[in-house]
Amino acid sequence: MDNFARVIETLNKGDVIAYPTEGVFGVGCDPDNNAAIDKLLALKQRPIEKGLILIAANYQQLLPYIDEEQLTEMQRQTMLATWPGAVTWVVPVKPNVSSHLTGQFNSIAVRVTDHPQVQKLCLAFGKPLTSTSANLTGLDPCRTTEEVEQQLGQYLTAILAGKTGGRTQPTEIRDAITGNILRVG
Repeated sequence: MDNFARVIETLNKGDVIAYPTEGVFGVGCDPDNNAAIDKLLALKQRPIEKGLILIAANYQQLLPYIDEEQLTEMQRQTMLATWPGAVTWVVPVKPNVSSHLTGQFNSIAVRVTDHPQVQKLCLAFGKPLTSTSANLTGLDPCRTTEEVEQQLGQYLTAILAGKTGGRTQPTEIRDAITGNILRVG
C-alpha cells in the first residue's frame, strides 16, 4: 500500500494523521468522528475548549459546518476572495456541529487550502480535515516529514510525506462577521 492510500485508510479507521500545510505540518482527523478528535486532543494535550480548524479542498466541503444564513453576501464574497489560500476564517457554525470541533465557541474556524497535497487528500477523503499544528505542547511546529517522525512518530499511524507550502508564519485568522484580523499571518 502506498503512503497516500495508508493515510486515507488511517482517516477512515478514525485515527490521527500528519500532513503538510501552507507553513507547517498539521495533525488532523475526521471532523465527524468525536473519538478521533479525542485522540487528536490527547496527542496535542490541547483543551477541547479551544476548538479546531477545518481545512478543505473547496468551499462546498465546508457547507455542512457553516451557517451561511448568518453571513451577508458581502461577508461571504470577502471570505471566498481569499481562497484557496492561507487565510482562515471564523464563521457562524450550524447548530448540529459537534462541540468537539467548536470548543467553547458558537463559531468554527475554516480554510480552503491552496496546498495541492491537502486538496488531493480532502477530495479523496470526501470532506475537510481537522487541522492543528503538528507538535507536542511547548515544542516548535514540525516543518518536515522527518521532524514529524521524530516528534510524533510514536503517536501516529500515518504521515503524508511531502513539503509544506513554504510560509514562515501561521495562517492569518479573520472574523467573517466583523472582518477583524484575529491572528496576523
